[in-house]
Amino acid sequence: MSILESAAYLKGLADGLKISDETNEGKMINALVDAIGEIAEELAETRDELDDLGDFADELNDYIEEIDEDLGDVEEFLFEIEDDHCCDDCCCDDDDDLYDDDDEEYVFICPECGEEIPLNIDDIETDDEGVPFSICPKCGEKIEFDIEEDDEDDE
Repeated sequence: MSILESAAYLKGLADGLKISDETNEGKMINALVDAIGEIAEELAETRDELDDLGDFADELNDYIEEIDEDLGDVEEFLFEIEDDHCCDDCCCDDDDDLYDDDDEEYVFICPECGEEIPLNIDDIETDDEGVPFSICPKCGEKIEFDIEEDDEDDE
């Protein structure tokens, strides 16, 4: 028996007992029976809404799975391109990473000893305060950098 059916049964019992609204007890019992009926209706509506949400969640989950599969296909395609490098008759060095801009090498002059030093961006470290630095291989001096992003590279 559902909660709506139970509430209707209680209402029928109360009507069959001819409980009078003239007494305090009668008013209380009839008010409780009415409240139970309203609660049962609200609960039934809430269950229907949850069922609708469950159906929506299932549809959404199916859609997400389709997107995930498509994304997997795209990733597979891109990794295949990366493995093939830039062309079929690749004239590139196999050790080059065509998709890594961090392999840029810079030259700086040590302010302490004046030595011109090549430096790969990956070799730059940061101190505890987040300031980038490197150590001059000739004199051992700590050299701090002011690194700015090039807006043209971002485009």
